[in-house]
Amino acid sequence: MSAAEGAVVRPAGEHGLLVETGSLEASHRLDALLRADRPAGVTEIVPGPATVLVVAPGADRTRLRARLAEAARTARGPAPGGAVPQRLVTVPVVYDGADLDDVAELCGMTAEEVVERHTGRELVAGWLGFAPGFAYLTGLDPALHVPRLATPRTSVPAGAVAVAGPYSAVYPSASPGGWRLLGRSPMPVWDVAADPPAVLTPGTRVRFRAVAG
Repeated sequence: MSAAEGAVVRPAGEHGLLVETGSLEASHRLDALLRADRPAGVTEIVPGPATVLVVAPGADRTRLRARLAEAARTARGPAPGGAVPQRLVTVPVVYDGADLDDVAELCGMTAEEVVERHTGRELVAGWLGFAPGFAYLTGLDPALHVPRLATPRTSVPAGAVAVAGPYSAVYPSASPGGWRLLGRSPMPVWDVAADPPAVLTPGTRVRFRAVAG
């Protein structure tokens, strides 16, 4: 373990190092720093809510550990010249989801009010998980925080727009899922031929926009 002013770097498996950043904002800043000046041997950088996993097979761990601790200290400090604005992605949504009325009932509002709340805030892609390209979108209106389904669906179609707890998401591909479906988006958010393949990368600002079906 190595620490530098609170920056903790721990081993993670045979080829990884896990940096404890302490916050999602610091994770995004560290992710951006490492991608802008990628250390030698690093093949994957995976930000999380309060950590960043760095995978570097064959790298000099001692040197990389020191580099990561220094970068983490920078990421946790004040941003020079202020925070760097992240790109904004507007996601069109047809709000006809199977759970829209149930979410409205749980939240004590109408379906129209659910749509207004969901489209009325700017969210931020916190991290990717569960499935390739599946972005956990943070900043959801607290009035829309609802539990997951008691019994997950065996298949949720690609493009489904959903909420669960404090998060919203767009399903990048068909998969099982227990999030409550508000609607569907015609915009693909995952393309293996693209670089990067995920549209909603960590730190991306996201707004939902209601469109006709």
